[in-house]
Amino acid sequence: MITARHIDRAAARRRLSHRLSVRAWKRVVKAGIGAGFTGVLVVLLCNWWVVSSTRSQIFFDIRQLPANDVGLVLGTSKYVKGGKENLFFRYRMEATARLWKEGKVKFLILSGNNDSEYYNEPEDMQKALLKLGVPSDVMIPDYAGYRTFDSILRCKDVFKQHHITIISQNFHNARALYIGNHEGINAVAFAAQDVPDGYSLRTLVREYMARPLAMLDVHFLRPQPETGNKKL
Repeated sequence: MITARHIDRAAARRRLSHRLSVRAWKRVVKAGIGAGFTGVLVVLLCNWWVVSSTRSQIFFDIRQLPANDVGLVLGTSKYVKGGKENLFFRYRMEATARLWKEGKVKFLILSGNNDSEYYNEPEDMQKALLKLGVPSDVMIPDYAGYRTFDSILRCKDVFKQHHITIISQNFHNARALYIGNHEGINAVAFAAQDVPDGYSLRTLVREYMARPLAMLDVHFLRPQPETGNKKL
């Protein structure tokens, strides 16, 4: 026979179960917030360290830039979505041609992605630089620079260069220099003209996340780039 006492006990058990589930949910939410805050803090600290530790190696004034025999040009796509010109590419090529003409570099390693016969960053860079007056015999394409980490390590291990000038936009140079500094490369960087604010927010956000990943590669993961240099 079900009595009022049984009903009261069942209701009490339901209330207790509800309170416990609410407490568990609150713990999960608090843990998620704590993990998110920690993650954001780690990203911010990694970005601060990469930028601050390489700041003195980046040059904006070509007159103050030390000369090196070899410049490492980091690749990017020639066009953005929709087929429009990529200003990162244009300004990077213009800076590269200027450095060569001013005698700040003698030879150029053009390192970029060549993941198919239809997409070839080194070849696009070579064509652009030829139009800007740089002769083909000073350009060396690196067809396996799939990532900045690959470009830096291949510059040292495949092309045997330990004193280089890195050429890219300022935000990119910091990460490249950080990798080079921890791979035994004596490098400086020249900052190509930046793009207008808001031109490519996605690129800047991606770079912000790429710096912590570069630290993981340098200090823990140690991925090995390709050792060949074959055009696809």
